[in-house]
Amino acid sequence: MFKYIPNILSMCRLLLIPTITYSVHEGNYLVAVIVFTISSITDIVDGFIARKFNYVTNLGKLLDPLADKLTQISVIASLVIKNIIKSWILYVLIIKELLLIIGSAVLYKKKTVVHSKWYGKLATVLLYLAIVCSLVLRYYNISSGIFANMNFSLYCLAITCTVFAFFMYVKNSIKNIPVKKSKIFSQKNSTG
Repeated sequence: MFKYIPNILSMCRLLLIPTITYSVHEGNYLVAVIVFTISSITDIVDGFIARKFNYVTNLGKLLDPLADKLTQISVIASLVIKNIIKSWILYVLIIKELLLIIGSAVLYKKKTVVHSKWYGKLATVLLYLAIVCSLVLRYYNISSGIFANMNFSLYCLAITCTVFAFFMYVKNSIKNIPVKKSKIFSQKNSTG
């Protein structure tokens, strides 16, 4: 039973998405911050439990990143709809995720697995911080000035890290794809 705790936490994160987005749409930014923070904490806890107690499951390998990406994109989309942040932030995230899905499908066929790295985790943390800052600023009705500029800078940093992480994952994936030698090449080497 305990081995399913990380998966249950990931499912809870998925179930929290409508509450977060509804809160943003209704202008209940304090509720959105609280629920989003709970969601973020469950993300940390489920990963810790899965690794610490070796409760990693195939379902968890799917649910955890799915919950992460759906939470990020849903909340960012809500912030864009409410004109709290710029739409290009959402577009960059969607394009990156679509490219990662395509790349993952290719790698799956090649039996290659790419594990998360520090730069991907850093990008996620920065994006989550930027989201929390946006919600807090909106709660206090701050839409301009130094704090708004700092929040925008945090988004720029998060997106820069996201793009960097994407290219690093691509680089590492290409390096780890098993290469089959062609028959002609192996015949030349064997006759040598």
